[in-house]
Amino acid sequence: MSVCLKTCRGCFLRSRVLQRGFQSVTADRERRAVLRLNSAAVARCCSTVQGEVRVRFAPSPTGFLHLGGLRTALYNYIFAKKYGGTFILRLEDTDQSRLVPGAAESIEDMLEWAGIPPDESPRRGGPLGPYLQSQRLDLYNQIARELVECDHGYYCFCSPQRLELLKREALRAGETPRYDNRCRHLRADQVQEMLAKGAPHVIRFRLEASGEPFQDLIFGWNHHEVAQVEGDPVVIKADGFPTYHLANVVDDHFMEISHVLRGSEWLISTAKHLLMYRALGWQPPAFGHLPLLTNPNGSKLSKRQGDIFIENFQKEAVLPEALLDFTTNCGSGFTTNRNGRRLEEMISEFNPSKITTHSALLDLEKLPEFNRIHLQQRIEDEQKCNALIKDLQQQIQQVYAAEIHNQEVLEEDYIRRVLHLRKGHITSLRELLRPNYSYLWVRPSFSSHQVAALTKEAPLIASLVLRLLEERGEELSVDQLSKDLKRLTEQTKATKYREVMKLLRLVLSGLQQGPSVAEMMVSLGPAEIRHRFQKLLLPPDNS
Repeated sequence: MSVCLKTCRGCFLRSRVLQRGFQSVTADRERRAVLRLNSAAVARCCSTVQGEVRVRFAPSPTGFLHLGGLRTALYNYIFAKKYGGTFILRLEDTDQSRLVPGAAESIEDMLEWAGIPPDESPRRGGPLGPYLQSQRLDLYNQIARELVECDHGYYCFCSPQRLELLKREALRAGETPRYDNRCRHLRADQVQEMLAKGAPHVIRFRLEASGEPFQDLIFGWNHHEVAQVEGDPVVIKADGFPTYHLANVVDDHFMEISHVLRGSEWLISTAKHLLMYRALGWQPPAFGHLPLLTNPNGSKLSKRQGDIFIENFQKEAVLPEALLDFTTNCGSGFTTNRNGRRLEEMISEFNPSKITTHSALLDLEKLPEFNRIHLQQRIEDEQKCNALIKDLQQQIQQVYAAEIHNQEVLEEDYIRRVLHLRKGHITSLRELLRPNYSYLWVRPSFSSHQVAALTKEAPLIASLVLRLLEERGEELSVDQLSKDLKRLTEQTKATKYREVMKLLRLVLSGLQQGPSVAEMMVSLGPAEIRHRFQKLLLPPDNS
């Protein structure tokens, strides 16, 4: 498959049919020559993706999935589906000290709940696993040793105390802390002597001046001379686990990742990662860095904000398709920007060249409106509406079990009628379980004093309503009833239209406000309306 992504932003797009693994020095020089093409030459090119597209979402299970992570996963999923590729979930669990119990399972659970399940993952497996980094330690250590053998890496024996001292001295001098690369100058015999003694050590990658810019699919040309501002980074820690910098490069290579779409906080580190690719003789994937997701005030989204975790939205009855729509709507990358997009529409309208570098503002106060739109879409879809009915049936029984006098309120036809009448008005099913909708499920109570305060013609009005029901039969409509109720008021002697409506509302719901009286009547149906108005024909109580 060949996909034209964007002129001028794709010189890093590479064919996966290129030989992966170690390349010759000649090929390495050719790649560097391509990277040195000036911007004018780049502007004339039209890049394509040849072969299978493979993208990955690689969170760390040091916490649960939140909106920022979901957004990154969603863009990767959409990219994969847009270009007929594969979406991979890889869990980067190498920081063993910070792992949160249950987080790894929850991340995959939430992706499945959101409707963007991975094609390959720890749970689903796949041809290029395992997909847990903690199960790939031998591979990382092998690659790290190869870096050392090729003089692109070295053993570092500096103690934690020395490193802490370097940090303190830098901070005291107002400088950014960095390792001073002391151990890169050790002689081979010194290294062997320390290793023979079993001295604790790490492996560091030797940063070199790159002198080469790289092309980001979103941010365009970038050039970061990391060797000038950073010390040589650790790639294998003292516990034998890799750091992110090595593990993500190794895994992206061996999992044959074609495009890396990740947060813009990793943009500067990409220069470092490209140096590793070059040192290993590997072809790098294309890189695209997504702009930050921020709060309305511009502050960075934080995991400390409890309301941004996906499990929280699930518990609050937010529809997954509404959450996806909301998440993409506050960003960019689509040919249109409208509310109510389904996932298949997002995929169809996705255009990577339209992703901007501007931060995406996240205003959670707008989420209920997205939920309202997508709930209406579910109600209008017969199959999805059936699922809503079953869900609401269970919730009604849980909330009103002891108060239900008429089991017909649990029947599918009754609930379906209620949903279709209230679609576009409610933002979640839970609203229908609140006290202001209780009249739908249980019969309201009211006193003769409440009735008398409105009118002395209550029995007359009740008889007029019952006669109206006889005339209309079982088929009631909101529009027709609205006209009928206005004519009914003309038959009263001393009660004005406003008081008649208040009385009808009181008898039907026990409330002073809510949906129109006509809608209430259509929802309840003729039999239940008769039952409720019969009470007005009985002798008044003394309450």
